[in-house]
Amino acid sequence: MEILSSSTVPCRFAVSLRSILSENASSSCLLKIPASRERRMLVARTEHSSGSLRLSGFDKLFFKNLNLEESLRSADALGGLRNGDSKVFSGSYSIGRGEVVGRITENGESLNKVLISELPDESNGEHSAPISSCFWEWKPKLHVHYEKAGCENVKSPSVLFLPGFGVGSFHYEKQLKDLGRDYRVWAIDFLGQGMSLPVENPTLLSREGVTPEGRKDSIWGFGDEIEPWANELVFSMDLWRDQVQYFVEEVIGEPVYVVGNSLGGFVALYFAASNPQLVKGVTLLNATPFWGFLPNPIRSPRLAKIFPWSGTFPLPANVRKLTEFFWQKISDPKSIAEILKQVYTDHSTNIDKVFSRIIEITQHPAAAASFASIMFAPQGQLSFRETLARCKVSNIPICLMYGKEDPWVKPFWGLQVKQQVPEAPYYEVSPAGHCPHDEVPEVVNYLLRGWIKNLESQGSVALPLIDDAEAVQNSTAWDLEFAREGSKKSVSVRFFGPKFSIWDIFSSYINSQFGKLNPNTVGP
Repeated sequence: MEILSSSTVPCRFAVSLRSILSENASSSCLLKIPASRERRMLVARTEHSSGSLRLSGFDKLFFKNLNLEESLRSADALGGLRNGDSKVFSGSYSIGRGEVVGRITENGESLNKVLISELPDESNGEHSAPISSCFWEWKPKLHVHYEKAGCENVKSPSVLFLPGFGVGSFHYEKQLKDLGRDYRVWAIDFLGQGMSLPVENPTLLSREGVTPEGRKDSIWGFGDEIEPWANELVFSMDLWRDQVQYFVEEVIGEPVYVVGNSLGGFVALYFAASNPQLVKGVTLLNATPFWGFLPNPIRSPRLAKIFPWSGTFPLPANVRKLTEFFWQKISDPKSIAEILKQVYTDHSTNIDKVFSRIIEITQHPAAAASFASIMFAPQGQLSFRETLARCKVSNIPICLMYGKEDPWVKPFWGLQVKQQVPEAPYYEVSPAGHCPHDEVPEVVNYLLRGWIKNLESQGSVALPLIDDAEAVQNSTAWDLEFAREGSKKSVSVRFFGPKFSIWDIFSSYINSQFGKLNPNTVGP
């Protein structure tokens, strides 16, 4: 864009899109941009003094649908811009609800910033998608709990969220309420977790174990005899892959964009690799690159025979004692609180609801035995790398969004995935831990919307945070700012393109460790 200069004249903007112009005696201009669908007015204030334009207000960001070049076309629109003390907007503008992209040059340094929408605030009358809680009977006695939103969006893409270990569909409430306004959205609970824990006991006491009252009840899963419906039941990767397949086929009824966090990320890849015809794209949120300790009986039948038990019911006597000991420790509220403290980097994040739902799950009669079944279940038939390879052969689009401060699935693992599928966009979010979708849902929802739009438009809509062809190939960093509960928050997002290098990784690490020593240091 051209940089304009003039003599000292009243500050005026030739603004399109119904913007409102106002002037006051101090030569200040208040520029109001039409509110977004959330009915929020974004305001930028510019102050003209000493022959230069100083930007202040909502962090000097671009606003939605603002064509700055048209706004600044007249030479007398500005009071004069001088190198060194001027701050100039330039660059491209992305589309999407509530976000406007631009580049700010401050004293010769380049800073990329984006203002994104906050989550819908129902207390202020903002609309959010209502969530429905449902059950689907997949097999006799096995009922799958799921939540859905946005089903009225019949012409919109379908998005399916898969949870991590120990949680359920409730962990995606912020996605259902927000993305459900635009898409058809589902989130399921894996069998053996969340509200998909079986109610009926799969085991009974043998005749020798009948109680004096004549009952043959037992602690869930700790009986001596197996019920026919639970024969060979084990809460494993293979079971969850099949569960997702049949859910998509029978409940959703069309190919989906599947999004998975942690364990859910691995299952998402496994499902996609096995059923490419049902998948439009896969998004990994700090996906765990491994699951299961025992060999798969189909893949390694001889090796599998060495292990006498692999997660089926009833639990062997020695496993019951071990399960009772560890379950008492793991299900303790103090232990759960400590784990959540580890995986959430921003301790100001409200996780009270997540904590209470996890506690509720641990109190289910089936929780302890189901935990043992999961821990002793065999590995899937495909490794994480093999699922990635199959998805690549099937041309399934993959997007990576990883919290940089994850203490478990560290950035190394995400970059390993990126190296195997270099064409996949990789967004590194900081600060964010193991569950970026719940810790910074504003950012994850923004990136998901942009990625889906890019695929649905067959590339005519640019990837989120990408303003030119060179940026797509290399790497770039942005500050994403948004409002939450009346205050402003800022998150750094670094994009790695196909040509990212070891130096990009190293510089990102150096910047994250030492950039905070210099408050003026921004970007890579």
